[in-house]
Amino acid sequence: MWRIRAFEERVGQLTRANEVHGLVHLSTGQEAVAVGVCSQLRDGDYVAATYRGHGAALALGVPAEALAAELMGRTSGVDGGRGGSMNVIDIRRGLVGCFGIVGGSIGAATGAALSAKRHGGVAVAFFGDGATNQAYFHECLNFAVVRDLPVLFVCENNLYSVNTPLDVRQPGNRTIAELARGHGIRTSQHDGQSVEIVEAVAADVIAGMRKNGGPALLEFITYRWLEHCGPLGDLHLGYRSQAEFDSWSARCPIRLYREVLEEDGMIDEAAHAAMDAEIAAEIDDAVAFARKSPFPERTELSRHMFA
Repeated sequence: MWRIRAFEERVGQLTRANEVHGLVHLSTGQEAVAVGVCSQLRDGDYVAATYRGHGAALALGVPAEALAAELMGRTSGVDGGRGGSMNVIDIRRGLVGCFGIVGGSIGAATGAALSAKRHGGVAVAFFGDGATNQAYFHECLNFAVVRDLPVLFVCENNLYSVNTPLDVRQPGNRTIAELARGHGIRTSQHDGQSVEIVEAVAADVIAGMRKNGGPALLEFITYRWLEHCGPLGDLHLGYRSQAEFDSWSARCPIRLYREVLEEDGMIDEAAHAAMDAEIAAEIDDAVAFARKSPFPERTELSRHMFA
């Protein structure tokens, strides 16, 4: 989680310095969901993530230097500098794609689950609460139930679709998990700020899918600290209060887990400082690596675009 946080903070700096081009969506504050779920995956599993997918990529093991180079449009990027921030793909690590289309990950993971079913793997779709208003959310849930596909639908419910609050789009007495339950799929809602809870719930559900097959949906309540296209724009933009932000930032997933580790005697100030320095050096090296790498030549880029 700390690696993801440090990476996203640096990406914000690079974006403001015009070294990362195009739209950038950061996952700051939501790290526990990606880390907790991806910790239960293994070779042969598939993941489809959203345009806010840097955290999922790093949690799956995509090297920070390859990811930084991709965001900076360099040939040493994980996709040769052609995908950018919103469209990261690393098939070797099971990342079938991060999707700029809202809810695109849902369809991709459902399709990947057709393959996963044949070899005993699972597929995971990360998506936001706003994607549940897309028609293919329901179409894919129904298809997964009919075909008994081992696909885990993971809703990262950060309460806002861009700047529209959830209660404008969903009845106040109905959760997204309850909305999905009508399709006959196993669903539940959990605290997405506790990596321990996310990991435990994901471990139980994924183990059951490996043994018995069939889909499931997990809704994790979380919160993004920055704007929809952070780091650009002023915080909140008037649609959420400072009190709301403060209450959620106090439940920072990294802070919560650090408190658990400290109580268990597993980490202290010295250990935390050493980890902080190690990760900072890793991110520095990743950015330096990217800056030394060339941009794709126009002829090479054109060949891939129009082949």
